[in-house]
Amino acid sequence: MRERRSALGLDRDAWFLLLPALLPILVLSVGPLLYGLSLAFTDAQAGRTDPTRWIGVDNFADLRYDTLFWDSFRIGLVWAVCVTAIQFALALGLALLLDQNLRFRWLARTLALVPWAMPEVVIGIMWRLVYHQDAGVLNATLRDLHLITENVNWLADLSLALPAVIAVGVWAGMPQTTVVLLAGLQNVPRDLHEAAALDGAGVWRRFRAVTWPALRPVVFSITALNFIWNFNSFGLVYVLTQGGPGGETRLPSLFAYEEAFRYGQFGYAAAMGLVMIAVVAVLLTVFLRNRLTEVDR
Repeated sequence: MRERRSALGLDRDAWFLLLPALLPILVLSVGPLLYGLSLAFTDAQAGRTDPTRWIGVDNFADLRYDTLFWDSFRIGLVWAVCVTAIQFALALGLALLLDQNLRFRWLARTLALVPWAMPEVVIGIMWRLVYHQDAGVLNATLRDLHLITENVNWLADLSLALPAVIAVGVWAGMPQTTVVLLAGLQNVPRDLHEAAALDGAGVWRRFRAVTWPALRPVVFSITALNFIWNFNSFGLVYVLTQGGPGGETRLPSLFAYEEAFRYGQFGYAAAMGLVMIAVVAVLLTVFLRNRLTEVDR
């Protein structure tokens, strides 16, 4: 009995010690999330004098036929998949390079982290200047190389805006992916590489047989996190294009933001957010299931 009471006392003490960390999470994250989810089932609007009513799934029924939202959802998936895939491929190459015993490796590693230290707003403003039609560095460089004869308006062209924004997203997100992959590479036992080299394995075969299997758990984790982060991107694209031109870069988060804070449709925007959460959860569930199946094999 005394041991049981002491155990209960330890549990209470543990919860008491956790409260300073749990309270900000509950108040600033969980609480607003639950409130936002509840708004999805109401007709909450800005500036109305009537009390907010519970309308069930009416917002979701309207959302089924909202082609603009589903267009933004398609754009969001294209953005998230492209940025995540290109980001990973370039970050893996950079991590492999930084893992080599090169001169000034410390300087290269420091410079690789520069985009990570910059706020999204600063990155967006900087790249708007790079893409500027008349005074931008990109157009000036392409003109000097005689690759273009007229200035290109990268962020206002219907066919170029999304690729231009994707390029910025890749550049901005590469540092954290590179750091994670570099940490994973440094945990690969060197003696395995040496043994494979003694057996006559080339660089590609050593990578496929030794490096990649050891790196796979890290790749899985960072890819899943990057996809969630990229799909929910807001600040970078908002500063670059505000969803234009013609909605070609309007991600679903931007669309929900406009519905809520430009048109005052809080309930409808909350329904969009709930749909986004559900779709991402389903995609991650499929991803996790495939990953667990590979591990079982």
